[in-house]
Amino acid sequence: MSKVNKAIIFITDGTEEIEATVTIDVLRRAGIEVLVCGVSEQRLPYYTCSRLLKIVPDVVLDFDLINFDNFNAVIIPGGAEGAKTLSENDQVQRILADFYAQGKVVATICAGCLAIKTAKLHNKKGIKLMITGHPSVRNALKDDFDFLSDRVVTDNHLITA
Repeated sequence: MSKVNKAIIFITDGTEEIEATVTIDVLRRAGIEVLVCGVSEQRLPYYTCSRLLKIVPDVVLDFDLINFDNFNAVIIPGGAEGAKTLSENDQVQRILADFYAQGKVVATICAGCLAIKTAKLHNKKGIKLMITGHPSVRNALKDDFDFLSDRVVTDNHLITA
């Protein structure tokens, strides 16, 4: 896994604010450039998280404005509603699949791991990827992944917590 120096984190309505804001803060303190990217059907000025905190993104997801080649990590925070939205967004799914195929870091937190199911991430050897996430999503993922109870699971460049 190469050194991460530039990451993108997706947020949307229903994102779990602690998982998003703490991740952004810790990565920035570590010297990693983090782009907060809003995802929605409309171009919203802010996103209302699961506990009603409002977050203003740096940008709204737009392939014409963001050069994803400049990033070497993508992060999906949890929050049931937010994870569902990110799981259903074709652009997010394309980015997850592209990052994974290129050997870039793909990281999910809690229910955010639902997004990797839709992106159809898989091991080249046909072996199920090992992941973890919130226990409430285990049944939705157990057929496609080896779902573990660990707090953090790293399987090559896929990191789940």
